Amino acid sequence: MSNVWFITGAGRGLGIDIARAALTAGHQVVATGRDPKKVLEAVGAHENLLTVALDITDPAAAASAAQAAADRFGRIDVLVNNAGNFYAGYFENTSPAQLRAQMETNFFGPTNVARAILPIMRKQRSGQVITITSAAGLMGQEFVAAYAASKFALEGWMESLRYDVERFGIKTMAVEPGFFRTELLVEGSSTMWPELEIEDYAELTAETIVAWKSMNGLQGGDPKKLGHALVALSDSGDLPLRFLAGADVMASEEQNLATIRAQIEAHRDLSASLSFDG
Repeated sequence: MSNVWFITGAGRGLGIDIARAALTAGHQVVATGRDPKKVLEAVGAHENLLTVALDITDPAAAASAAQAAADRFGRIDVLVNNAGNFYAGYFENTSPAQLRAQMETNFFGPTNVARAILPIMRKQRSGQVITITSAAGLMGQEFVAAYAASKFALEGWMESLRYDVERFGIKTMAVEPGFFRTELLVEGSSTMWPELEIEDYAELTAETIVAWKSMNGLQGGDPKKLGHALVALSDSGDLPLRFLAGADVMASEEQNLATIRAQIEAHRDLSASLSFDG
């Protein structure tokens, strides 16, 4: 069965591989990005491909893109919230403007797109909302305070959205990739370094930036394989609420869950004692 996929951030990184995987599987694809010509060049021309301009931080642009998709294909079956960026740095080095910009793109952006597309899915009484979050949406990490905050917000939104829309035949899945060989760590493309300088953080910041830059192009995850995995999960019709993508994120989350379990047990009696007496 051919579905209509609506993919944000399809002009680079993982978005390209998701779009290509969906087309290879016989689906129709609406691939979006700020510059539709660059999206077309990246994905490659295909009779089942529509490229549309979309700045996900603009609600009006999201509504226009959703309408263009519906006009061309008559429906939208799968929304993939993939577009995002990475404001790296320690919290105090990250300016208020950077923090707000991070939330605008990584959190409010996907909600803008969902607001435009969910009415179409509700009318159909079917659909899938797939949102790319991150391992940083499950576990806090050093040097990613703004990024983790935006991805934790996405996780909470997706987990709650499920209850809102499942009554309309709409399923949801959050995808938590580990380190994949995409453009996320490319400076000026998807990664922005901290704007503020604080002496206490200066040496750590310099060392960490060098370390992050050295990782680019060496990440273990293959984005092509992830693209095909997402299409396979979608086509199965049985989306998990979460899909931890990569051996690295699975190992880290298993350790995180063990830590949380230990924290529960360490104060179980105190926690249980907080109810009213009687």
